[in-house]
Amino acid sequence: MSQETYDVAIIGGGVTGTALLYLLAKYSSVQRVVLLEQYDGIAQVSSHHTQNSQTLHFGDIETNYSLEKAKAVKSAAEMVVRYVESLPDGKGIFVRQQKMVIAVGKKECDELRKRFQEFRTVFPELQLVEREELARREPAVMEGRDPGEEIVALATDRGYSVSFSAIAESFVRDAILQKNIQIDVVHNARVQRIVRQGKDFVLQAEGLSFVARTAVVAAGAHSLSFAHDMGEGKDLSLIPVAGLFYTAQNRLRGKVYTVQHPKLPFAAIHGDPDVLDATMMRFGPIAKALPLLEIRKWRTVGNFLKVFPLSIDTLRSVIAINADAIIRRFIFRNFWYDLPWIGPVLFVREARKIIPKIQPADLHFGSSLGGIRPQVVNIRTHSMQLGEAKIVGDRILYNITPSPGASVCLANALSDARLVTGWLNVPLDEGAIERDLGLITVK
Repeated sequence: MSQETYDVAIIGGGVTGTALLYLLAKYSSVQRVVLLEQYDGIAQVSSHHTQNSQTLHFGDIETNYSLEKAKAVKSAAEMVVRYVESLPDGKGIFVRQQKMVIAVGKKECDELRKRFQEFRTVFPELQLVEREELARREPAVMEGRDPGEEIVALATDRGYSVSFSAIAESFVRDAILQKNIQIDVVHNARVQRIVRQGKDFVLQAEGLSFVARTAVVAAGAHSLSFAHDMGEGKDLSLIPVAGLFYTAQNRLRGKVYTVQHPKLPFAAIHGDPDVLDATMMRFGPIAKALPLLEIRKWRTVGNFLKVFPLSIDTLRSVIAINADAIIRRFIFRNFWYDLPWIGPVLFVREARKIIPKIQPADLHFGSSLGGIRPQVVNIRTHSMQLGEAKIVGDRILYNITPSPGASVCLANALSDARLVTGWLNVPLDEGAIERDLGLITVK
């Protein structure tokens, strides 16, 4: 198998890489694909249900999205909805439930009411919910709240909690069921190097070697490391940001988000019932920079140093980012939240914006929860690069951080499939994709 030449090699078995595998298997004429995953199972890193908030983002309650971005995200998320709702048994994969974003205080409430008028044409199911209706929909949000405190919400019954690891596993199963294509899924294959060999790529793993005509690196934060090794994306660096969570006994009927600041690339504090355990809810994320490319994997420090070179440009970028008072205050607050004893006492002030009666003793730090989000930094402009980060080379591409994460996995996969099939000069049945997954407009 190691001497066979594949049409496509995909590095990374998360929801991004497996979505591409699924589209190529079902809708293209690609003949041979290999998926290389460093662990012994699919979706063991950022796509794992313990490492993300299990939210399918549409752009309706994400208050840092512009209307144009919300339209694009909605189109992409609808592809995932069409896919999961077509499955014969969605148990353990998704739960449909209500969701909302709450605004507290006059300034936030005025902004949310204005946003409702702007966004209601794109999201006709979105409702502006005042105090009385809010108390009916989410009693815990209103119990114990100051009667004089102004509060309003944008709410919808069309919310989805999803296990992206279960979706990734489903993508692989469905891909393997397709006829007229050879698919090899190789576990425990940690790719160490990619080398050009004529027109092909040689992917070298521990004791294994694979040859492919095209390559797609869908390895999250590791993708930039591969790009740098190949001499590409040198103007980009990474600040790995851990998103950590507290847990508590569930008191919510659905997801409850808070208003997000547009300057911050990290989600504001929100409460999420767990998709696999309805008795538990999460509060988070607590965001803090760590020198790791995978949460709690200290062996990845070396990989971090490869994508965060100690240079004048890198130092100037860090100083420029921290010069913003909003970002600086955000970093300072989040530094304390996961500390023993003092952490729950400080964090409960954030949690009470959602559930006023919650107490520090109700919060338990999720020591096995949370993941790493690779925040891309442009070291030439000394600024954070918000949104998607993808590097396209000669018959190779690197997905670093599709935005907003797993919610756009199929739309991102379609973009990648267009590139790959173009390089290979084989057809991609976009008509069938539109029929099965909906009309999308990714570029």
